[in-house]
Amino acid sequence: MAEPLIAGARPTSAEIDLEAVRHNVAELRRASSTDVCAVVKADGYGHGAVPVATAALEAGATWLAVALVEEGVALRAAGITAPVLVLSEPHPAAAPVVVANGLRPTLYTESGVAALAAAATTSDEPFAVHVKVDTGMHRVGAQPESVVELVQRVVSSPSLRFEGLWTHLATADELDPAFTNEQLRRFEEVRSTLAAAGYRPSMVHASNSAGSLHHPQARYDLVRCGIAVYGYPPAPGRAVDADLRPVMSVRSKVSLVKRVVAGEAVSYGQRHRFERDTVVATVPIGYADGVPRRLSAVGGEVLIGGRRRRIAGTVTMDQILVACDEDGSVAIGDDVVLLGRQGDEIITADDWAQPLETISYEILCGISGRVPRVYR
Repeated sequence: MAEPLIAGARPTSAEIDLEAVRHNVAELRRASSTDVCAVVKADGYGHGAVPVATAALEAGATWLAVALVEEGVALRAAGITAPVLVLSEPHPAAAPVVVANGLRPTLYTESGVAALAAAATTSDEPFAVHVKVDTGMHRVGAQPESVVELVQRVVSSPSLRFEGLWTHLATADELDPAFTNEQLRRFEEVRSTLAAAGYRPSMVHASNSAGSLHHPQARYDLVRCGIAVYGYPPAPGRAVDADLRPVMSVRSKVSLVKRVVAGEAVSYGQRHRFERDTVVATVPIGYADGVPRRLSAVGGEVLIGGRRRRIAGTVTMDQILVACDEDGSVAIGDDVVLLGRQGDEIITADDWAQPLETISYEILCGISGRVPRVYR
């Protein structure tokens, strides 16, 4: 029989700064001059959907967005009453759950409209839905030429109300605005065609974080901000008119210190061999916690004693080894920062992402559930 886990037995945690969430949302409201929808899918990009949603709403966000119906249900179970947009069309079997929880479904197929219309007959008033247009990303959404007929089906259903029309931008984070402009042109064509047919939604939205920060013409009535809420620019290195503060920091403590002599190698595969005697610190966090296994191979670092220290050898499932050169002051119990600030140094999710040829989104979402979240 496995022994029960003891809270706090491992000195590893992800600290979530909810004041930074509030700050970032306020900055996004200022920069976009429109309503903000905080995207809290994937458990708030790994930060905790309910605490982040609550902080975002406190800072003036008026909408929330999720990817899955069950994510929206979890927000409702926590007592959150703000509008919650489900970004993909719900499975027809989930339509009654959407209605029962007052979620805003995205629709883009005839079967989706039919399922929501049938489920919404239990509603006291016409149930608000949003129609998504595929303007070029080609992931989900109705084809532009079929939108009028789809909206007509919504409007002709007594149980439904055509509240929103939206699209998603595929390249808003890139320097070349050509394709974003083309998507917006296609979107405007759809809007004009709908207006000519007498269909005008109550609200229109197109911007993700990148659209909000880099394409003013895409802001419309609402901006759907994900990564920026969590303190990261959608395009690293590109200036934004917003002071964004990273929300998550990942911390641990040194669990063991040893001296490895010159010529010895460490960790699986013995891929890191020391040329001189080196103090090596063991830290109880590994790839099962979200530290990418390849991070050591691309020069990954942590902070100990306010200094950058390189990860030595292959990241293992539960632990990493850190080369501390000849610094004999490093001791068991010393604070270790994997993501965040220590003294004058800071390591960000972008610092991990760029050499790994990925994005900050994946790094943040990858911090696993076995790392306790601590909120302040």
